[in-house]
Order: sequence, then C-alpha cells, then structure tokens
Amino acid sequence: MGYAPLALTHPARWAVRERSYSKRRACRLVGLHPKTCRYTSKRTGDEELRSKLRELASQRRRFGYRRLGLLLTRQGIKLNHKKLYRLYREERLSVRKCGGGKRALGTREPMAIPQDRNLRLSLDFVMDTLMSGRRFRILTVVDDFTRECLGLVADTSLTAPRVVRELSHIIESRGCPRMIVSDNGTEFASNAILAWQEARGIEWHYIAPGKPMQNGFVESFDGSLRDECLNETLFVNLSEVHEIIEAWRIDYNTNRPHTSLYGPHQPSSQHAPPRAITGTDPPYKRGQVWEQVTILAHNLEVGSSNLLPATSSSNHQ
Repeated sequence: MGYAPLALTHPARWAVRERSYSKRRACRLVGLHPKTCRYTSKRTGDEELRSKLRELASQRRRFGYRRLGLLLTRQGIKLNHKKLYRLYREERLSVRKCGGGKRALGTREPMAIPQDRNLRLSLDFVMDTLMSGRRFRILTVVDDFTRECLGLVADTSLTAPRVVRELSHIIESRGCPRMIVSDNGTEFASNAILAWQEARGIEWHYIAPGKPMQNGFVESFDGSLRDECLNETLFVNLSEVHEIIEAWRIDYNTNRPHTSLYGPHQPSSQHAPPRAITGTDPPYKRGQVWEQVTILAHNLEVGSSNLLPATSSSNHQ
C-alpha cells in the first residue's frame, strides 16, 4: 500500500536536515519526486474562519459540523462541506457520541405527522438534579407539526392539577389542540386530567406501555434538551433552572437549526417571531443567559400569544 506524498515529504526533509543528504538522494530513498518535495502549499490558513468556527462550537458544544455549517451560512459564510469537515477535524471540535442503544427488530413504519399546527401536542417528563442533589422534574410540551416547544415547567413536584393548570395556560394563548399524546404516567392518567380533557373536548391518546417511540417527537426533543442544556449546566436552585431552560426554549424555537423540518438549507429565522431572539441577537450560551432573560421578560410583557406565530404548512411538506 502506497503512502501519500505529504507523508513522504517529512522523512525526505528530515534526511536533508539531520543527515546532510542532498534533496535528490533523500527523495530517491523514500520514492518521492524532487518537485513534490520542493512544493510549498499556497493554501491560506483560514484563521478568521477557524476562529469563527471555534466560537460557534464553544457556544453550541453539542452541535456537529453540519449544524455549525448552517449557522455559518446564516451569517453569510458559504463553505464547501468537505472543507468545513476538514477544518472541523483539524480544530478537534468533534462531538463525542453516546453509546448506541438496543436496535428494534422487525419492520418500522413512519409516525403519522399532523398536517397543521396545534392539531397534536406531545407531553413528557424529564428529570435532573440540583447541585445540592435535590431532584426536580421538567414537563415538556411540544407541537408535533411545527416542533415548537410550547412550555418547559420545572419543579420538584408536578402533580396532575399542576399539569392541568399549565396546559390551560398554554391553551389560553394558543387554542385547544385536537389531540394530546402522552405515556401512562400517574400524572397523565389521573381523574383530574380525564375530567379536564372531557370538559375541553380534547382527545387524549396514551401510548403503549414500554413503547416510548410512539411518542417520538417529544422523546427526540427531550434528548436535545438534556444533551444541549441539562448536561451542560450546573443548577444551583429552581429559580436558576427556570431562567436557563426558558432562555434555551426561546433559542430552540428561534435560532436553533431544525433539519427535520427544513433540511440542509434553512431560513435565517424558522418561526420569524415579531420580537423574539433573531439571528442578530446573541445566541444561548452556557452560563451566560441574562441577555436571554431580559428579552424573555420583554416578550412576557408583550404577550405570549405573539411569541410564536403559525408556520406555513407549505414549508413542512
């Protein structure tokens, strides 16, 4: 198996420098043409591009080179994917992958996707701990069509009446969905939930026990939440949890690339909110969320109903 010319250049130059061989003799020994040994690359170092790539990778620690490339494209930097991958590897920005889980056997069928916003919502719980070791839970609410996160509710105890109260708050500004999907947890299968959904005329669908991928949209969101926010942050108290996850939620709905919706070529603003975080605003940074909290406070004053307008269904075909 032959060696690349670059791999042979270093031994030839070493022989010339350390052993005082002539270039012709050194190249003949390693099997390299003298012109190849004398060649000097004219490629620029791309220091500005490398610096920008490192800056984005430090802000989005769990983003791979494809999503970082989308963020560069939004800033007007067009880059060949092969060059992007080369710089990404040379800067050692590769994201460590988690170990693969068990693979399901048999045939797989795609999950039915609703054809408009606010037709089907998905609910789930995510658990994490504070620095003191105290556990808390997060209620996640996701629209299956737009993939928007409609709410992240964190507390040490989330009972069925609390879930009803939070869902009612979301419905006040967004309207009633036709269906809500959840697992068979005690909070979701309680009499309070059953009475509430009957009064609202909402169909509540429970997935089969032990089949979390029947609720795959919110499960995928839970993985992003844990990977990009919870695993990257140490929480001191619940008030800090509320501020950080709400800032991350706004960033997720406005700035974060969503390849499942738009593919590799994405618009600069996915949901185009009238006054939320835009492409020119500072992105979410671990441990630096006060800018996001300020914008969040402004959005809450304006009204949550104007935060996430409907997305055209033509973009999601």
